[in-house]
Amino acid sequence: MEGIKKIVLAYSGGLDTSVIIPWLKENYPGCEVIAVCGDVGQGKETDGLEAKALKTGASKLYIEDLTDEYVNDYIIPTMKAGAKYESYLLGTATARPCIAKRLVEIALKEGADAVCHGCTGKGNDQVRFELTVQHFAPGMKVIAPWREWDLKSREDEIDYAEARNIPLNISRETNYSKDKNLWHLSHEGLDLEDPGNAPQYQKPGFLEMCVSPMDAPDQPTYVTLGFDKGVPVSLDGQALSAKQIILKLNEIGGANGIGLLDLVENRLVGMKSRGLYETPGGTILYKAHNLLESICLDKLVAHKKQELAITFADLVYNGQWFTPLREALSAFVDKTQERVTGTVKLMLYKGNILPAGLWSDYSLYSEEIATFGESDYQQSDAAGFINLYGLPIKVQAMLDQKLAAKK
Repeated sequence: MEGIKKIVLAYSGGLDTSVIIPWLKENYPGCEVIAVCGDVGQGKETDGLEAKALKTGASKLYIEDLTDEYVNDYIIPTMKAGAKYESYLLGTATARPCIAKRLVEIALKEGADAVCHGCTGKGNDQVRFELTVQHFAPGMKVIAPWREWDLKSREDEIDYAEARNIPLNISRETNYSKDKNLWHLSHEGLDLEDPGNAPQYQKPGFLEMCVSPMDAPDQPTYVTLGFDKGVPVSLDGQALSAKQIILKLNEIGGANGIGLLDLVENRLVGMKSRGLYETPGGTILYKAHNLLESICLDKLVAHKKQELAITFADLVYNGQWFTPLREALSAFVDKTQERVTGTVKLMLYKGNILPAGLWSDYSLYSEEIATFGESDYQQSDAAGFINLYGLPIKVQAMLDQKLAAKK
């Protein structure tokens, strides 16, 4: 690209972006590189990041606390929708538009000529980043080194980094591709590339947010979650923000081996990819919210919402967060949540989540009607209902009999 003098880079300090800064300086002579780290709850990964970015050639580093925005504007709307992509709770997919939005805001503020990301040409994240850029800055140029440079693998990146004395916090033996935020942690690569290999759940240092269910306590743990219009508002009777609840559930769920998902998923670019996800708090929240909906939503709404959850998940996974359809679906979801208010008690035990009680002032469950004991339900009414409900079947069968008789 011609005339590129200032580039704003989405920077994590991981292998890809650590290598990208010097690569940009070498391939875009005289350019200024401004690094932007969107903090979506990756914890200690931001420690020492500024010194590292500056040492490798960046002129400055922004570390932006996006945790509240990420939870309130992306995680909770997705959770309320019940959106899962092939069982995946969309931890990376929801974070990317949040980070990319801030990346563009800073690029516009800095008067940058281009933005840059470290996504590979095989992955979904390149689409998520770039569709967000197109939404907020349709004329902004995008640099994607993985689609340009001669490096072919993560091993090549390590060689490149070592040749230039770029500090790395990984080794060739622990070179999993990971993405971490306050909602989840993903693992890809190395032995996980073969679906025949079981994840090394009990290998020291492999799991970070969870323990293996085999190492979880022998006694169950109980949690009670309160919801208001589909949004989590309390944990064990204590009023907390949604972010605080997620962080506490991560600790509780992780200690009980909750939220491990070993998945071969269908990527947007067409290939299948295997990854291991740790989502302890999110798995608990999804379960509790779904249970509460089971008593608060009527059948037609619940079933239609389940159908649209697939569409919602596809949009999020495919990077189409900032689209009219996603906004329209969120408006539908918000309408369905007007009476999803109540309390859910769960039992956590060795990777399992079991219901332990549901309560809501808006519950549509009626013990008086559903009871096997005496009630005001007129069982004789069912005969007429079945006759009308089955009338099309009966008419079809009668016609089939007449046609068969003529043969």
